[in-house]
Amino acid sequence: MTLRFSVLASGSTGNAFYIETEQQKMLVDAGLSGKKIDELFQSIQVDPKQLDGILVTHEHSDHIKGLGIVARKYQLPIYANEKTWHAMDQSIGKIPLDQKFTFDMESVRSFGDLEVESFGVSHDASEPMFYTFRHDGKKVALVTDLGYVSERIKKTVEDADAYIFEANHDVGMLRMGPYPWSVKRRILGDSGHVSNEDCGLALTDIISNRTKRIYLAHLSLDNNMKDLAHMSVKQVLDERGIQVELHHTDPRLATPLYEVG
Repeated sequence: MTLRFSVLASGSTGNAFYIETEQQKMLVDAGLSGKKIDELFQSIQVDPKQLDGILVTHEHSDHIKGLGIVARKYQLPIYANEKTWHAMDQSIGKIPLDQKFTFDMESVRSFGDLEVESFGVSHDASEPMFYTFRHDGKKVALVTDLGYVSERIKKTVEDADAYIFEANHDVGMLRMGPYPWSVKRRILGDSGHVSNEDCGLALTDIISNRTKRIYLAHLSLDNNMKDLAHMSVKQVLDERGIQVELHHTDPRLATPLYEVG
């Protein structure tokens, strides 16, 4: 029994995540054009016609830009909580009623042989939530777009085999950068985004001996760099004697399909 995933795209310009088992193929978010999403699937040799559904985290455009297009093209059910549906309904075009489903926050749903748990995060959206995925004793946690990592979130996502975890910005780069102070304050606040250092600190509380791989996600193009994020997170983990594989994500390039072993 296999559990495989790819971070199709991650960053402020667009986000999409793909996860599959032998029975289920699910897309999480569709924050790029329909054409680009098709290209990303082609790059990992997955046919989007075989998708079983789309999970939505929240209504920001970098997570739903291509949602309506992809859902209509492949006649896919969409799963989101009620507040997110209300917030994004006008942005994604007309979706047939038989493709619209509610997935409540802090709940668990089974999609064939894939168990999905939703959990709320602190972000400036209507009711943002992310997911953990379980299959055949394996667990993957998708954790981005949050201002801080609460103890409740840590408890939900702890002890996973793999993480896709936000390392959005370097605090020094952000403070010295060109953004207006109001934007900087939003990013640094409790409903903004997690910094490199805070990513590393949170990971030290949640990873275990079973954790094999971490993907650093949602990196800012203006306030971070891949090498800097890698170095910053690795330094925090090294200081605590934690050895784990760190991998990059990209806003335009999909990561190779990884089989959780």
